[in-house]
Parts: sequence; C-alpha cells; structure tokens
Amino acid sequence: MLVLLPPSEGKTPATEGEPVDLSALSHPALADARRRVGDTLSRVSGQRNAMRVLDVGPSLADDVARNTRLWTEPTARAASVYSGVLYDAAGMAQWDNATMHRAHHRVRIISALWGAVSPADLIPAYRLSMATTLPRIGGLSAYWKKHLDPHLTEVADGSVVVDCRSSSYAAAWAPRDAPWLAVRVLRELDGRRTVVSHMAKHTRGLLTAHLMGYETAPQSPQDVADAAASLVGASLVDVALEARNQGPDHLTVVVAG
Repeated sequence: MLVLLPPSEGKTPATEGEPVDLSALSHPALADARRRVGDTLSRVSGQRNAMRVLDVGPSLADDVARNTRLWTEPTARAASVYSGVLYDAAGMAQWDNATMHRAHHRVRIISALWGAVSPADLIPAYRLSMATTLPRIGGLSAYWKKHLDPHLTEVADGSVVVDCRSSSYAAAWAPRDAPWLAVRVLRELDGRRTVVSHMAKHTRGLLTAHLMGYETAPQSPQDVADAAASLVGASLVDVALEARNQGPDHLTVVVAG
C-alpha cells in the first residue's frame, strides 16, 4: 500500500536541528531536481515581486523571507513540519516509532519543493504551492511529473495506491502499474450528502492514521475499503467502493453533519 498525501499550507518551523541533507531524504536520486527548485525558490523569494510570483498575501511575508534561508534553516520530521487539518487529525507528529517506521515505507507527501517525502524525512518549513510557476522551471506539477514516476512506482510495488491529494498535487503523478483508489469525503445532513473540503481533510487524516495502524498493509482496493469500514460507527457513517473505467476507483466515505 502507498498512501499519497498533499502537504499542508501551514507549516511549523523547526526550532533546532541541522539544515536539510538532500541525500538523506527518501528517493535521494531526486536531489538534483530538489536543488534546482530550492535554489530558484530561494532566489525568487528575495526579489521585489516575490509575493506575486508565489501568489501569497502580505500576511505570509515572514514565510517568504524564510524561503531565502532554505538551505540553512533547521529541520524536523515532515510529520511535524506539516501541521494543517489533515496532519492534526492524523496525529502524525505524535506517532510512535513503530507507526513512523510503517509510514516511512507506506506514505509519500507530494511536495512542490521536494517532489515526494516520507513523514520521517527531515525538512525545513517553506512556502511554495504546486500551482506556482517558477522562472526557468515552469509549472511545478509538470516539472515533478517528469521525475517522480520511477520512484513512486517502486514504492507502490504493484499494491494499492490510496490517493488523498488535492487536484494540483494529483497532477504530479498518476499510478500506472498499481490499483489506484481516490478517497472522496461526503457529509450527510438531514438525509442529504454534500462535499465539504475542511471535513474532507480531517477525515483523510483519520483514515491515514487508521491505515498506518495495520502491521500488514492492505494490498487491494477492497482491503482498504474493509479497513475504512471498521471506522463506521466511530468516525464514519458509511463507506462505498466504486470501480471506474478511467482514472482511480472511488472510495467514498461519509461523515455525519
């Protein structure tokens, strides 16, 4: 099983630790691609038009300034640097060593800067979206699409890929040689089911943590659906698996409103 997550927009900077070692991150063969994006990000973030290029508002000026110190900033596990709704719901920063070991092999966070990292990888905080277009690099989803396939295909190893990404991050890689399952979240209220983005992130975080609790990873879409179904009555009210002719199959999980 390979679980694909988006990064969080919000990140918690490390307060101590060594600078990032690109050769120590998962998939060290991506080091040159990561260095190119990081060098460009650092340079652009020091320019007068940085906020416009990165498409951020004045409240994120400190985050953009931190980008200029990317190679000297302290690092922490990605599990604690990424700190948005999904990661808080998963309790990822508090995972014990056994769970983190499983996640290191089963989870990849798709990143505009790093390409793909595991929750155990040591990274600094940064500000960069996959929707950004960087000078001389272009759109980042297209850039990473050229680099990620052999690495993520190897991690998936033919077993099920559980996709919890948003659309811009999903564009960076699509599985070819493994069953592929996209997680959809609906809210049920007064007999009606609707899509809600905040609750979707929270629910995907709960599901990720639940899947990491299995010593033997689910290997098929039905295995994942069965694992999710064990949450019905606790976090969920319904789970449905839908096979599709194109793209990923859909795992729809329904939460109470």
